[in-house]
Amino acid sequence: MSGVSGREETGGQEGGRATEGGRALRVVVADDQAAVREGIVMLLGLLPGVEVVGAARDGEEAVALTAELAPDVVLMDLRMPRCDGAEATRRIRERHPGTEVVVLTTYADDDSLFPALRAGARGYLTKDAGGEEIVRALRDVTDGRAGLSPSVQRRLLEQLLGAGPEGTDGPGAPAAPQADGLTERETEVLVLVADGLSNQEIAGRLRISTATVKTHINNLFAKTGVRDRAQAVRYAYQHGLVRAPGRSVT
Repeated sequence: MSGVSGREETGGQEGGRATEGGRALRVVVADDQAAVREGIVMLLGLLPGVEVVGAARDGEEAVALTAELAPDVVLMDLRMPRCDGAEATRRIRERHPGTEVVVLTTYADDDSLFPALRAGARGYLTKDAGGEEIVRALRDVTDGRAGLSPSVQRRLLEQLLGAGPEGTDGPGAPAAPQADGLTERETEVLVLVADGLSNQEIAGRLRISTATVKTHINNLFAKTGVRDRAQAVRYAYQHGLVRAPGRSVT
C-alpha cells in the first residue's frame, strides 16, 4: 500500500478533536490484520485529541508513512509480514526521531517485549487496552514519559531486577529509603509513579496541583539521574521504596 492508500484507509477518521489548549496528536496505525487495523482506526477517530493520519499493513508501510506524514506517534503491531514491528520501530526511531512508537500487540512475552523496547518503543500496550489507556500512552510518550500498561510494567520490572535473594531488591540494590537527596515529598511522588499513577492521580492522592507534581517529578528525575517514568519505576524498586512482586521491603 502506498502512502496515499494508507491515508485513504483511515476512511476520513481525521475527526479526532483537539484537546483544549493543544492540537490533536497525529497518529499512524500499523497492523497486518485488516479488521483489527480498521477497528483501531475507528476507535481512535472517536477519541478527543487524536487524529489518525494513516494506516499501514506492515512495518515497511509504517516506515514509509512515517517518512511521508511525520506523525507524532506510530501505534505499532509487532508480528507483521515483510518487516516486523520491532525492526520498523528501530528504523523509525533512527530515521525520524521526532516520531515516537507505542506498541499495541496481543503479546506481552519477553521475546516480544524486550526487542521492541530495545528498538526504541517508548510505550507498550496489549490489545485488551481500552481507548482511554491508549490515549494516555500516546500522550505520555509525546510528553517524554513511558507509556507502559501496568501488566507490562510489572513484567519489565521483574526481568530488570533479576532474581536476588528472597527479601531483597535484586543484586547489589541499595536499600536507603530516601537516596540521592530526595525529599520526603519527592519520595512519596516516586512511590506513586512506581505504582502506575498518572500525574493527575498523584495530585489527587496527595492533594496538590498537577503543576506541583510535575515539579516534584522533574526534581526527582534530576536528583536520581533517571530520564523517564520507566527508569524512575526501576529506581524505586531497586532502592526498596516499593515491593517487587513476591518480595518484601526490608
